[in-house]
Amino acid sequence: MTKSGRPALKVCRDRTYDPDCARCPRLAAFLGEIRERYPDYWARPVPSFGAADPRIVIVGLAPGLHGANRTGRPFTGDYAGILLYQTLHAVGLATGAHSESADDPLKLRNLRIINSVKCVPPQNKPLPAEIRTCNGYLAAELEGLKHVRVVLALGRVAHDAFLMATGRKRGAFPFAHGREHPLGEGVHFIDSYHCSRYNTSTRRLTAPMFQKVVARACELAGL
Repeated sequence: MTKSGRPALKVCRDRTYDPDCARCPRLAAFLGEIRERYPDYWARPVPSFGAADPRIVIVGLAPGLHGANRTGRPFTGDYAGILLYQTLHAVGLATGAHSESADDPLKLRNLRIINSVKCVPPQNKPLPAEIRTCNGYLAAELEGLKHVRVVLALGRVAHDAFLMATGRKRGAFPFAHGREHPLGEGVHFIDSYHCSRYNTSTRRLTAPMFQKVVARACELAGL
């Protein structure tokens, strides 16, 4: 959609995902170090997860070191995923409230999760150049999703990455939690604070706040 390691994971080398991508030297080197320290970790670019033809897309930030980088599934195995999957289950977008591993039976309904950066960055902070480099994968995947009605960005980095991927100017779409941006043709772009431990522990984001914005995404998507 534009403006104009584990056997259970299905991977492919195409415009949307390359499990052996090493375009960002710093991230590739960091993954190499992780594979040596944690040989049982996924420790590769993490593929997207969810429905192949969704009505809602969640754009996240990047894999967590001991979360998606370990399990091979976005928001799985770390604190941020607890609130996310509980909320998705509560509104009917997930078959369960807990995501344990990439090969558990959890399924997403009418929803796909795509990270802005597919490799875990040091200190959970991707560099601007790394976000730009990985943006081609995000753009290609969004372009192939023909029935998306709502894009929900978790945090400012995801917000900016979506705008970059679809050729939109940031100044025209200011970020704020719960803000809705009509994109035309019945498509909506919604912002949320990221469901990170920091945001929830400081009460910047509460469970009711997050459930409200996800429920609104469902409403706008006609679900």
